Amino acid sequence: MRLIIVAATGGIGRHLLRQALDAGHDVTAIARSPEKITEPVRTAHADLAHPDVPALTEAIGDADAILSALGARTKAESGVAWRGTEALVQAAWETKTRRLIVVSAAPMGTFPSPERPRPPKHDPGDGFFMRHLGAPFAKTMFHAHYEDLARMEDVVRGSGLEWTISRPPKLTDGPLTRHYRTAIDRNVRGGFAVSRADVADQMLACLSRPETIGHTVGLAR
Repeated sequence: MRLIIVAATGGIGRHLLRQALDAGHDVTAIARSPEKITEPVRTAHADLAHPDVPALTEAIGDADAILSALGARTKAESGVAWRGTEALVQAAWETKTRRLIVVSAAPMGTFPSPERPRPPKHDPGDGFFMRHLGAPFAKTMFHAHYEDLARMEDVVRGSGLEWTISRPPKLTDGPLTRHYRTAIDRNVRGGFAVSRADVADQMLACLSRPETIGHTVGLAR
């Protein structure tokens, strides 16, 4: 497949790029600093904090799918996820690319957004610890980051594309194991962490799982 990997130099993006190439896909890597990419792929520059839709449209071309690991790395970058994703959606429609897979975060099912001002109080997959301690703590610590992701999810759900949202919990730098659990439209019960490599594997797996279209997917060890 011809894939577009967005934020290809980031923590998850690097794994997406390597795993997609290992699987034999034709890849274009989009990044703010494409000179950091050493793999033999097409690259395109994009500062998605200030997106250029025509440039993204040209980079996407006739791709089969867009996989985005876009997200703020610091509090100052808050807003990059929803603004960049909004631009990606516009470019996808311009190029008739319909498949979009993005990464978000496990607490988003209960985090308010402009389109979901009154989300459920608890995620159906969360146990006692996550409901009463883990999720509230994460929302307090990463509030600005989660506001950005929540608004990004609004953009994705309203895009009209064939979308999937991956929602991992705490990310680690552990190895690729493929020994993780997934759950549709809910978090994984008792799942507290997952490696960035395994998140990339799960996102790529969604390309051959049409049952994930129009759904969120929780994953964890």
